[in-house]
Amino acid sequence: MLTSFLLLLCCGCLTGVTTVLFGFGGGFVTVPVVYAFSAATAGADAMHVAVATSAAVMIVNAALATVAAARTGDLRPEFLHPLALFIAVGAVAGAALSTAVPDRVLQLLFAAYLLITIADIVLRAGFITAPDRPGTRPMPLPPVSGVGIGAVAALLGVGGSVMTVPLLRRAGLPMSEAVAMANPLGLPVAVTATVVYALATPVAAPAGSYGHVDLLAAAGLLAGALPTIGLLKRSPPAIPDRFHAIIYPVFLTVVLVGMITAACAVNT
Repeated sequence: MLTSFLLLLCCGCLTGVTTVLFGFGGGFVTVPVVYAFSAATAGADAMHVAVATSAAVMIVNAALATVAAARTGDLRPEFLHPLALFIAVGAVAGAALSTAVPDRVLQLLFAAYLLITIADIVLRAGFITAPDRPGTRPMPLPPVSGVGIGAVAALLGVGGSVMTVPLLRRAGLPMSEAVAMANPLGLPVAVTATVVYALATPVAAPAGSYGHVDLLAAAGLLAGALPTIGLLKRSPPAIPDRFHAIIYPVFLTVVLVGMITAACAVNT
């Protein structure tokens, strides 16, 4: 038990780093980690537990990062409203659908989502090098796009940052602002998805769970994430914009490999 908690604590520190640097809220780190832990204990519904716990962790991580970004003036209101409302609508549908999707299908969808996103970032212009729009203000995203963002994000427990960051980047924002905006836009997904998953009735779940949400795993992850977020927000790292954009798909690739490795280990 102590070893498991220490591992979750270390992974929580990593979720704090990715929340600040990439706007993930922890989702892309949390899902593979909790999946591996849940598969080793409860077995059944491991992916659902991972997605649900990820959403719960994102509420706290994204909220803390949002408050910090608001204090430093990094948030752009024109990109938040009404897009966040449409994201919340989509999140309701995505979370409800997730409870009915088989565990194996969720694994495949998670991997496919990452693979498509990585390919889009690398192969399509406008992300690694931001669009050159001298003398113009970045254009806000179409609010209706939030429905699709919310649905996919809640379905996979990832907060939507891997859709919002590329979209905001191609809308003209530097990486630092695109990442800062991803956290408040992920909050509607995290809150909605957590409520749906907490009220669900899992086939099997680890001890200390509420619905699909593994409260013990969430506590371990947050114990590492919260101080890390606080520390990085007080002394934010100075990362050149282009390098920041390059390491984004690199990290997603690492997560994809980690998820595939964990799934193969569990299914063999």
